Amino acid sequence: MSEESIAPMYSWLIAPLDNDVRNVIERIRRAHDVQHVAVMPDVHLAADVCVGVVVGTSHWIYPQAVGGDIGCGILAIPFDIGADSFGSPTIAGKVLAQLSKAVPARSWNRKAMIAPPTEILSSLSHPQLDAELHRHGLLEFATLGSGNHFSELQRDEEGRLWLMVHSGSRAMGPAIRDHHLLLAESMGSGLRALDVHSDQGRAYLHDANWARQYAAANRHQIAINIEAVLSTTLNARLQWELAISTDHNHVAKETHDDANLWVHRKGAMAIGEGEYGALPGSMGAMSYHVQGRGCAKALRSSAHGAGRLQSRTEARRSVTSRDLERQMTGIWYDYRHTEQLRDEAPSAYKDIRSVVRAQRELVKIVRVLHPVLNYKGA
Repeated sequence: MSEESIAPMYSWLIAPLDNDVRNVIERIRRAHDVQHVAVMPDVHLAADVCVGVVVGTSHWIYPQAVGGDIGCGILAIPFDIGADSFGSPTIAGKVLAQLSKAVPARSWNRKAMIAPPTEILSSLSHPQLDAELHRHGLLEFATLGSGNHFSELQRDEEGRLWLMVHSGSRAMGPAIRDHHLLLAESMGSGLRALDVHSDQGRAYLHDANWARQYAAANRHQIAINIEAVLSTTLNARLQWELAISTDHNHVAKETHDDANLWVHRKGAMAIGEGEYGALPGSMGAMSYHVQGRGCAKALRSSAHGAGRLQSRTEARRSVTSRDLERQMTGIWYDYRHTEQLRDEAPSAYKDIRSVVRAQRELVKIVRVLHPVLNYKGA
């Protein structure tokens, strides 16, 4: 495909694209070596490349089409107890209080920090990134983050209690992205890329894969820490053999219609035919477990969640604390953080039911879950 060509685009939308989103997508369609673009129904505006977009190239890697929170994803696991265990405000309050200690939003102090798996301590591609790991990455391991990251206890249709954890590579992902963007070649229109056959391209792929491992280990340790809280309060155990694990910010070499592509997903989940995934709603809405249909036009991808309807600035302008409390009726959360969480209000997100309906060609519903208790870092 020549630089003047425009990559084919396939989309599954709940509403027409607004002009800003369309312009950003058109820019990546025209970028050098881009072969295929798929737009998910949770698409929304973000710097350089929109969230909810899948990009396929033949041999150039675009770090901006992966984003900063490399490896961010979802871990969903059932408990061996029913969700009705949270009928008591005393129990819910106790769990929320313990979660803030067991799963910090930002970082541990050095005496309390949890050591990551040995493989996470392996070298990154540059001493600056190794220094970032020891300066921030180790302190942030097993922490949740802020914004749309969360841990949520949910009820399925059978009344079983589930855990859903949404977190990523913390400070390490942005550090890796920014380091490699400085070494990338300009492709015009603000986009930068790395040749996969170059030393710089191989270094980015090494570090991005490392970040995916860090993020997956981070979610796993968060789940272990939450299991400890519920073990103490409710004698509950996670059923790890039933876990669903996926991430939605990555680049990977895949074969599609006999073509080898480097598939970039930014806010999009990889889900092949028969594979399982998890689609979170907002903090006040239902979530879904789904199974892939293997749609080729979507490069075997799916939305990664509800997707923002309003920017954080717009949400803070339009949503009051009272609005958030009303939207969270019947769901346990830390009311002391209501003011700080206004930009995470359910009304700031798209309707997850509309997102799922729009991508019936991509996935089928396996399970519907409703929030019981939501924990976010303020």
